[in-house]
Parts: sequence; structure tokens; C-alpha cells
Amino acid sequence: MTPTPLLDALVPLVADLARDLPERERYRRLLETLRVVLPSDAAALLKLDGDVLVPLAVDGLSDDTLGRRFQAAEHPRLAALLDGGGPIRFAPDCGLPDPYDGLVDGAGPHLEVHDCMGCVLRVAERPWGVLTLDALDPSRFSAGDLPTLQAFASLAEATVRVAERIDQLALRAEGFRAAAGPRPLLGHSAAFKTLQKEIALLGSSELTVLIGGETGVGKELVAKAIHAASSRATRPLISLNCAALPDTLVESELFGHVRGAFTGAVADRRGKFELADGGTLFLDEVGELPLAAQAKLLRVLQGGQLQRVGSDREPKVDVRLIAATNRDLAEEVRAGRFRADLYHRLSVYPLRVPPLRERGRDVLLISGSFLEENRSRLGLGGLRLAPDAQAALLAHPWPGNVRELEHTIARCALRAFGQHTQRPRILTLTAADFDIAAAAPAVHTPVDLPAVPSTPGTLRDATDTFQRHHIEACLLRHQGNRAAAARELGMDRANLARLVRRLTGSVNN
Repeated sequence: MTPTPLLDALVPLVADLARDLPERERYRRLLETLRVVLPSDAAALLKLDGDVLVPLAVDGLSDDTLGRRFQAAEHPRLAALLDGGGPIRFAPDCGLPDPYDGLVDGAGPHLEVHDCMGCVLRVAERPWGVLTLDALDPSRFSAGDLPTLQAFASLAEATVRVAERIDQLALRAEGFRAAAGPRPLLGHSAAFKTLQKEIALLGSSELTVLIGGETGVGKELVAKAIHAASSRATRPLISLNCAALPDTLVESELFGHVRGAFTGAVADRRGKFELADGGTLFLDEVGELPLAAQAKLLRVLQGGQLQRVGSDREPKVDVRLIAATNRDLAEEVRAGRFRADLYHRLSVYPLRVPPLRERGRDVLLISGSFLEENRSRLGLGGLRLAPDAQAALLAHPWPGNVRELEHTIARCALRAFGQHTQRPRILTLTAADFDIAAAAPAVHTPVDLPAVPSTPGTLRDATDTFQRHHIEACLLRHQGNRAAAARELGMDRANLARLVRRLTGSVNN
């Protein structure tokens, strides 16, 4: 491109530097202009986070690309760009795998990228990320394009500095720091943006939070994000799954015990509250706590004082509590299975995590993260979704939400991989590989209880027989999950455990 048309194309981007634009829109315009300046089939802007390159914007690549996390060590072209001093063009016959093979939109059966160039972006003299251009035509780029890319990179670095400065000011005003980690929250939908705003708001407060939502929506990730956004971010985040605790150990796990407090207590032990002192305690599935433990938890929340099992001391702790449940706790209160006073203590700020079916194309974004994980695990050059697979994922209701999506992609990738006698370089998953319509569990399907045999005996014997069969059927429906069975039976989990112990051994303990 000659100097005058190049300048004409860059003028709007220069003007954008003085405008208050959302980060995503600012980067979209950057890539759109880049593809005008240097015609290509795809462009991407990736930010370096530790040793991982995170796509912030893509143009011409599939939706799931934004959800992928590219380990620089696993992608030699990206690593070469990070280490390079300027723009690099990879020769069409370069043997290094391209991270975007199979991801270019509209490529059809033409999966492999044949012409690629890019450059490192530096902010404050340090590598910030990379800018990449890809083409299916092996002769699309030339050495003469490298100076143009270098000039564009300087403008891209200025755009990044402006975007990050605006972002820092906004985060400082909200008191919010983004959560870091290998499995971040991902999404662009309106429902997800609302959730992000609430996380930012809660990060600037000390309120107790009750996170609600269906199984598998990512309630623990939300709790981690709230903690990371808070002033306690440098202090411990301690998690406890209340559903996984035997009733006899709940109090010890929460509050600790002293040596000799009970059989097996051979040493003093701090509970989760003491371990979280100064930080945050996350109680997952808090609705599964037995009533006795609920009363003691309430006492700690009211006064900040706890008492180890077997001890007379009452040390004070400074803990922010975040709880999560997939139960309707208000209904549990009405049914007498959850204390009303504890419910009101926990639900100072109720936060609902939207199910996956309400998040539109976020399904593809999140799929990208799981696809990249499985690509690395299977040792593939590329793992992609065919258009019919994308349509199938978008149409499925995902009753198990993000967890179901994760397991579905892992299962289907492994099955598709196993159908090849030789390791493919690029593996494409189709709708037939997923077969999710057949795999989806039925909703509200009536289950016939087993017939109770009519045998002589007392009324107590007949009642016990009926209870055994009824509990057996209920446990079978819930794959042995006693907490879920107790909910269906309208019983406290501890009462169900006692009833099971009283009945004969035909019910699995």
C-alpha cells in the first residue's frame, strides 16, 4: 500500500485514540483497519498473560477462538513473534504449525493457513502481546509488507496503551481487579456482562454473598472472581464443599477441634474459619448443612467468634463469607429444612449466575477454552468445530451448563480421535461426533416406583419394606447421591442417614 492510502486508512484509528470507546470496540476497529491496510483472511490481537497468549479480538476467525488460551511454549510461531525484534513473515513452506489452522472462517475444507506474518507489541519496553495476520493464499504476503506492519504495530501499541489506561481508571473507580488463573470467567453476552458488573460491585464491598444458580454454571469461579476483586485478594480464599462432608465432621471442618475432643482427634486442628482469617471463606452447597451445624454457623456470623470442638476458648476471626447453592433456600426455609435466620444472614446480597442457555453465543466462546485444552492433551495441531457442530452446541439447552459442556467436548474429542488409525494434524468435530440430543438427560420424566410385595407381617414390617424400596428407587435415580435423594424425599440429610441405618442392609450405606 502506498503512503497516502496508508495514511488515509490510519487516520480514523488515530482519531479513536482520543475517543472513549469500549475496549472490545477499539480493538475490533484496529483489526478491521489492519485487514484493509494488509488484505488477509484473518487477523488477531493477543495479550501475554504469564506464559499464555489470550485473544482479545479476532477478525475472520471462528467465535471459539476468543475462548482459547495459547500456551506460547506449545505454539512455536507465537513464541517466535514474542522473541522477535520486529515483524516476521513465515514462509509458506515453514514447517512450524500455525495456531489458527482450521479456525479461519469460511475456509471450508481448506483447513491449513499457508501465509502468516505478525509482530510483537511492546508496552513500557516489555512484550505485551502479538498482532497476527493469516491468509489461505500462500503468496498473499511479501517481504515488502513487513515495513507496513511495523508502522501499523506502532499505532497498535498506542491503541493498547490508551485502552489499558482507560481500563485501569475504570477499575480503580470501581475498586475491581480482574480474577486471574487458568480457568477465568468467559463471555460477551448481555447476561454475562450483567454478572461482571455485579462481581465488580461486590468486590468493592464486604457484604456476605449468596450465589445461586443451577448445577455446573460456575458458582465457584464467581466466588473466586469476587474474592480477587476485593481488598482481601492477597489473603486466603478457603473453600469447603458442604455436600461432601459427613454429618459427624461438619463442625470440626468449619471450626476445628482440639486434641482428644473425639476418637481420632490426635492433635489440635484449625477449622476453615481460622484458615480464612483475614480472607474469604467460600461455602459451596451450603444448603446441605445439617440444622445443628446451621445454628453454630449463625453464631459465628453474628459475633465473629468461633469455638473449636472440645475447647472453651472463643477466638475472634475476620472472615468474609461467600456461600453458594443450587437449592431454592427460601423454599427450604418454608419446608423447615433451613434456618430462616441463617438464610437472611447469608442472602445479604443474592447473586444469580445465569445458566448457559441464557448466554447465547457464549457457548462457542467457552467451547474454545475446552477445545484448546483437549488439543494440547491429545497432542493435535488443531481441534476445531465444524459449522454443524457449532449449530448443535448453540441449539442444545445444556441442563448441566458449563460443566456438561466441558465433559461433552472432552468425551467427543477423545471418541473422534479414536476413530483415526493415524494421528491427524487437525481434528474436526462434527454434530455427529457430539450426538448431544441423544445424550441429553430427560427432564421431569416420571419414574415408576418398584412394586412392594404383599407379604404377611406387622404394619411396622410393611412400612419398613415400603420405605426400603422407596429409598432404593430414589437413590438409584440420583446415582447414590444421598443429599439429592434427601431433597426429593423432603427430609434432612442426617434424618435420611439415620433411617437408612435403622432399615435392613438392602439400601446401600
